[in-house]
Amino acid sequence: MTIRITGTGSALPEKRVTNFDLEKLVETSDEWIQKRTGIAERRISDGDTVSTLAAMACKNALEMAGKAANEVDLIIVATCSPELLLPCCACQVQDALGASDAVAFDLNAACSGFLFALNTANAYLQTGIYKNALIVGSEVLSKLVDWNDRGTCILFGDGAGAAFMEASAEDIIRSNGRKAGMECMLQGSEGAKGMVLSCAERAVNNAFMSGTQTEESPYIHMDGQEVYKFATKQVPACIQQALDKAGMTVEDVDWFMLHQANVRIIESVAKRLRVDIARFPMNIHKIGNMSSATIPVLLDEWNRGGRLREGDRLVLSGFGAGLTYGASVLVW
Repeated sequence: MTIRITGTGSALPEKRVTNFDLEKLVETSDEWIQKRTGIAERRISDGDTVSTLAAMACKNALEMAGKAANEVDLIIVATCSPELLLPCCACQVQDALGASDAVAFDLNAACSGFLFALNTANAYLQTGIYKNALIVGSEVLSKLVDWNDRGTCILFGDGAGAAFMEASAEDIIRSNGRKAGMECMLQGSEGAKGMVLSCAERAVNNAFMSGTQTEESPYIHMDGQEVYKFATKQVPACIQQALDKAGMTVEDVDWFMLHQANVRIIESVAKRLRVDIARFPMNIHKIGNMSSATIPVLLDEWNRGGRLREGDRLVLSGFGAGLTYGASVLVW
């Protein structure tokens, strides 16, 4: 069974917020932000929602794949910032697309969400339960950010990225001899460290409880140093484990497409793996950290820009709140 991505799409809000704009809100500077994160600007919603961005990205992915909405079997939306708890965002996307025959559900693994959705869809397709899947990472993090907190408001942006996956009974061999499709996947979680990156929901409160429950801050809280230490250690280890599992080395990989959280993290991963940083595509400088959307948006950008060639081997890897992490190896 060959499982491969046949279409990609993305959607970004029109509004650009630069570091100079943030200088007017908090005590910071363009030089300080760029030196520590690599971010120069980010897209911020002025009305776009998680579901509208997701639907737009999905439409673009379907168009590239040459598929109609009524052909979609499965829709998985990876998000940690939905507007509604019920119905799930995936069902809203299903309605917006008109994909009436699809099964739809959400998945939350924060910034690792797209990878977890990719691996989940792959499992469904490998077992023959479904023949195709539309997966999307979509976030509007701007509503979860405290715009008075310079430690977090400089990092995050809004957007969505999608991929259409198809199963084929036939092997598809590229001109370089590589078999197209998914090759290896690895996921992990470290819940004991979860509170270093958190965002509260409504507190427990019902008619059978006495007293008043204190509501926690509804904004993202992050221990930046702990997140950095986790990412720079776990991401290269996860990538190496995935390659070992597939019987490969870093030299067998053409592109390492990592979660765009911080350019310093990506540089550290490249150094630990002893891989030239030129093999790590980045777009963080212009759109910031979009959580589950970063990897698929980067994938779509490189795909539409003609920088991905058939037969290229990619490693997709990321980390996020939970704490979660994962890596996928595939041939384009």
